[in-house]
Amino acid sequence: MDAGPGAAPHPARGRPGAPSSATRAPGAPWARFSAWLECVCVVTFDLELGQALELVYPSDSRLTDKEVGPALWERTSPGEQALTRFPVFQKSSICYLSFPDSHSGCLGDTQFSFRIRQCGGQRHLWHPDDRHCDSGVPVSLQREPAHYFGYVYFRQVKDSSVKRGYFQKSLVLVSRLPFVRLFQALLSLIAPEYFDKLVPCLEAVCSEIDQWPDPMPGQTLNLPVMGVVLQVHIPSRADKPESSPPKQCGHENLLPAPVVLSSVHELDLFRCFQPVLAHVQMLWELMLLGEPLVVLAPSPAVSSEMVLALTSCLQPLKFCCDYRPYFTVHDSEFKEFTTRTQAPPNVVLGVTNPFFIKTLQHWPHILRIGEPRMSGEDLPKQVKLKKPSRLKTLDTKPGLYTAYTAHLHRDKALLRRLLKGLQRERPSDLLSALLRRHLLELTQSFIIPLVRPGEGGHGGAGAEAQAYPPPPTGALHGKPHAPAEEHHALEGTPPQIRPFRQDDFLRSLEHSGPQLTCMLKGDWLGLYRRFFKSPHFDGWYRQRHKEMAQKLEALHLEAICEANIEIWMKDKSEVEVVDLVLKLRERLVRAQGHQLPVKEATLKRARLYIEMVVRSLPTDLQVVLCSP
Repeated sequence: MDAGPGAAPHPARGRPGAPSSATRAPGAPWARFSAWLECVCVVTFDLELGQALELVYPSDSRLTDKEVGPALWERTSPGEQALTRFPVFQKSSICYLSFPDSHSGCLGDTQFSFRIRQCGGQRHLWHPDDRHCDSGVPVSLQREPAHYFGYVYFRQVKDSSVKRGYFQKSLVLVSRLPFVRLFQALLSLIAPEYFDKLVPCLEAVCSEIDQWPDPMPGQTLNLPVMGVVLQVHIPSRADKPESSPPKQCGHENLLPAPVVLSSVHELDLFRCFQPVLAHVQMLWELMLLGEPLVVLAPSPAVSSEMVLALTSCLQPLKFCCDYRPYFTVHDSEFKEFTTRTQAPPNVVLGVTNPFFIKTLQHWPHILRIGEPRMSGEDLPKQVKLKKPSRLKTLDTKPGLYTAYTAHLHRDKALLRRLLKGLQRERPSDLLSALLRRHLLELTQSFIIPLVRPGEGGHGGAGAEAQAYPPPPTGALHGKPHAPAEEHHALEGTPPQIRPFRQDDFLRSLEHSGPQLTCMLKGDWLGLYRRFFKSPHFDGWYRQRHKEMAQKLEALHLEAICEANIEIWMKDKSEVEVVDLVLKLRERLVRAQGHQLPVKEATLKRARLYIEMVVRSLPTDLQVVLCSP
């Protein structure tokens, strides 16, 4: 591990015998810091080494010199049964991704982001608080077990005191949270100060972050740093899609007044999509179908923002394919992504080096963006739709190079409204809200028929009406159970979910398709057929199936807790009673781990039922069931 000179010692976050940052045990060193960031890196340009890692903070964060095999596992403290491991980063990848490509001239200060694969695969189990945070946020914002995000603030200025004539350095925040807006704002505060005052400033900032509360879904938090208070709202599944910026809450007398961020993750969608407004719907289709796409941009800032904008346009769907906001020829996956011996992978790549035009000519979709030339009331210069055959090495003009034909007709009214708003100098955030709402409604119109209860027997995924056998009536409607229903709840298993039947669904579209909620015309049937073959259908279906299975399991637990267990136990053997105790305990553990949507009152009843049932058993069985 490299630590720069002057890095003050801090209690080791990952020393042997101590909880790692992955466990985030309460009271452990850097526990709160780890809820937000994995580490902070400083990358500089060395005349002999090129990009070099100058500093990592906290100083015990684990980085490797090259790709490694499966990381070593560490058993947690005796009170925890899970296995966790230290986060591992690859030094060279972070170094290369933290600097603009050699073909990109980025004088001054610039910000961009990247996404990097964790060495050794994914971290399978997290601390329960992590699971609770993930269960409460929208699926598109859940932490990824196998990837990290890097948020970069790069400075390149002339400096005669440096042999090369330029000061070149990057401050990088590494996190599992996809909160690009928050970390960009944080870097804007700390990076300029760090470049002036160096290590002491960084130590103070990390200590302040270590005092922040955990990013719990649905909460509005005040986050103090460097004399400024950032007020942010952590998104929750319960939030409305078009919720307004958070109101100042708590500590109303804070001095200075909080800087309120309207979102922790949403980019200025209109600014990102300005050069491709005419093709937004086609790009939405390409993202929906998980098509391989290369974004060739003039700078890492433009490439990373465009890739993040593209992957966010499917919300509330989770983007299930791989994506790299900024990718270089030095990445360890370069050969994997550029090989011509197999079809391109389902990934969206953001690149800046024109060399990629040559190496990725076999990719089906390439979006080249030119230098931004926007001033005053000028309309954005739209990239043209071109055939891949017109792709030329290195000197390719801006355009979307694809042979894909869109299934849906373009919404010309939306385009006119956006361009008119630009001419009238409407605020960019208003135009972004309009564009985001359009994409959200488009995605929802596409998904609603898939989740609608089984009309016409098409087997829509995820409705209670699709389950068989049906849960006890009382469990669904809050009515008293008949004795037979009580026995069904206590002796049975949670209802199963019917499999999704694509042919039945497609036949139902004529009467219950997206045309009921969307005015766009086109070949919706063909779009669904291609969607069913994409990674996003598989990812969406797995998530929906998991959520419904958890909901049915929660309903089953509620039905058990509402049943009269004393009557049920009268004619039951000890084996059957013990089996009930074990089942209840298993459900209780899952519910307490936030894996089941169960009310606290139901959990209390379950605990009481377990205690009552155990007390009714012989002493020797009580000892066995009560043993740790």
